[in-house]
Amino acid sequence: MQNIKQKFVSFLTYGCQMNENDSERLAGQLKNIGYEKQDDLSLADLIIVNTCCVRESAENKIYGKIGDLKRLKTANPNLIIGITGCMAQKDGDAILKKASHVDFVMGTNKIHEISNIIAEVEQSHGRVVNIIQGDQEMPGDLPTIRNGSISTWIPIMYGCNNFCTYCIVPYVRGRERSRDLEDILKEVRDVASQGFKEITLLGQNVNSYGKDSASADFADLLTAVDKIEGIERIRYMTSHPRDLNDKVIEAIKNSRHICEQFHLPVQYGNDTILKAMNRGYTTDDYRNLVRKIREAVPHASITTDLIVGFPGETEETFQDTLNFLKEIRYDAAYTFLYSKRSGTPAAEMQNQVSTELKKKRLQQLMDVQNQISLEINQQLEGRVLEVMVEGSSKTDENVLSGRTRTNKIVLWDKVGHEAVGQLVQIKITHPQTWVLKGELI
Repeated sequence: MQNIKQKFVSFLTYGCQMNENDSERLAGQLKNIGYEKQDDLSLADLIIVNTCCVRESAENKIYGKIGDLKRLKTANPNLIIGITGCMAQKDGDAILKKASHVDFVMGTNKIHEISNIIAEVEQSHGRVVNIIQGDQEMPGDLPTIRNGSISTWIPIMYGCNNFCTYCIVPYVRGRERSRDLEDILKEVRDVASQGFKEITLLGQNVNSYGKDSASADFADLLTAVDKIEGIERIRYMTSHPRDLNDKVIEAIKNSRHICEQFHLPVQYGNDTILKAMNRGYTTDDYRNLVRKIREAVPHASITTDLIVGFPGETEETFQDTLNFLKEIRYDAAYTFLYSKRSGTPAAEMQNQVSTELKKKRLQQLMDVQNQISLEINQQLEGRVLEVMVEGSSKTDENVLSGRTRTNKIVLWDKVGHEAVGQLVQIKITHPQTWVLKGELI
């Protein structure tokens, strides 16, 4: 058998969990051709920048980082530098024109071809652009080197059909393509056999799983995954309100391992703005969905995403959103300033909101939500909750950190016998806005 010379690859990964998972799958394929992961960029034979382009500010930051890599190329002319991910899909060979030290650009639908691309660069010493516009099936059994030890991601579909007017994802990830049910279940069994205790099913809109095939829908998938032994917790993201149906809620209600957390991005609390965003539902539709969730799974946490300063936002529409927040009472909300993303319809809309006003409103929104989050967490004082141990806290090795099934962070003093991945019972003694502090039972 031919010996494969060991080399080193470093990853710079930006953006969402899908990008993180793509980097894991790239690492798995590269290991098969002799590349081991290495965090020190100066020791790398190959550097892959896995990019995001959801916001132009993030894109500009990534281009700056790509520019910084030129000094490493100067020091080591044999260093291979590649750009992958959404920005690579969007900009293609324009990246090579901006950065002469880049060796290849690889689109989002081409991650399964990384070994061939590296071989082409090594043999020809040329520059390669490998991008396909549109959709392409992804092999179901790509080798993967996972970053975590107890939690990992499992992609269930690729692409997005929603075309929200502020979002570029459908243009760079393609249309929705569901993975084969048996491929997903095989991957879940594989990670269970490796000792992983928690999985997160990934998709731009997981509720759309199976719409492009008749074999199974998302509820069927959840039910099937729930039966696999060894996995203690099942999460999923991201969920689109328009497509979350009664069958999915029932599947979660009747499950053993699916966590009682519903991340349900509403984005805004006014129907005029929701329509301009092309979200496909009204505030009343959303209210009814929340009611169904709380009736079926009373102790569930509900979290959301909110955008402040979308074009056309007025003081009245913003107040509607604040009132909606107070009515729904989310456990937590991830809040964002709207920023123009060239190539999307919203970037060309009239009545753009000033940065100063957006920042002011964002602070108002966070103040309201933080108070709600604190009040909800305070209701947990004295309760005993199941927590999965994740490890020591970032600030104190004598304090352990973990999460509840509803995805709340819990901190407690280490007793000494808690193991990473273990499920422990923690009595909540000091609930705060962002974390719950407690003691081991």
